[in-house]
Amino acid sequence: MPETYAHLLPESKEVVIHKNTEERIEYLENKVWINYPLAQKVILYLNDLLKYPKQDKMPGLLIVGEPNIGKSAIVSQFAKLHPDKTLEDDTGMSKAMKTVVVANMEGGDDRTLYISILEQLWTPFRPTDTTQKLRHQTIHLLRELNVKMLILDEIHNLLKGTAIKQRAVMDAIKNLTNSLKIPIVLVGIMDAVTVLNEAQHVSRFEIVQLPKWSNDKEFAGLLAAFERWLPLKKPSGLYKAEMKKLLYEHSNGNLGHLRRILITCAKYAIQNDVEQITPWIIKNVPTKNSKNPMERIVNLDVLYGDTST
Repeated sequence: MPETYAHLLPESKEVVIHKNTEERIEYLENKVWINYPLAQKVILYLNDLLKYPKQDKMPGLLIVGEPNIGKSAIVSQFAKLHPDKTLEDDTGMSKAMKTVVVANMEGGDDRTLYISILEQLWTPFRPTDTTQKLRHQTIHLLRELNVKMLILDEIHNLLKGTAIKQRAVMDAIKNLTNSLKIPIVLVGIMDAVTVLNEAQHVSRFEIVQLPKWSNDKEFAGLLAAFERWLPLKKPSGLYKAEMKKLLYEHSNGNLGHLRRILITCAKYAIQNDVEQITPWIIKNVPTKNSKNPMERIVNLDVLYGDTST
């Protein structure tokens, strides 16, 4: 007799068997890591950087790609693979040790850089402090925590600042890596390369690009991995030719949009007792990843049906 829900991961199978509709939909909203070959290679590269011996000129990396392509997800997964540690000394005092620190760049000057790092570390600081004092506090804290790598996400936000401010931030980043002797990883959209060029720091960073997906075997493998995670009672065959073509056209090869489309479709399938994603659902329920605003209008009638009763 065939195994019940054999198309699902063990965790997703448990959700289907033991959870109600609302809980299954809540499970869909949880962040999930879907592994794929390029992501594995980027994580291996980051692992190599993490092991790099301390020296005067440490290597750097810039990870770029269009919005929603999976850059932050890779960084988050890498950080999870290197969790924080707590050590006790001879007197029994505990000390926190952080291998990786991930902070979001929220502005276009060096002061914001230091504040972003301090906030990520949940560290009190005086908003009225000088930039120099914030810099000193940041370096002292990163050194005290024995941080091995600093990752700065949304680095393209530097473009909000003037060329002078951009250079000041990049000089601050250079100062951090020189003072701490740790690799620094920058993450952003393609425009982030412009920041490196204008600040004359491009030679300090290797660049890894996350391209859009192609409609190929790797995309089929990605869809198969997603299907094993979606808590649906029936297999959908997402990796098969017709479904693959539809999903590629709707997502335009963007990983974040693909995830949103699949979640929207799966929610509809659960709520309407269809229990699988069909071509009709893909065509009628989610919006497309399109620059045409008319293709991004949500069809509320399809999503929620008749609400007059």
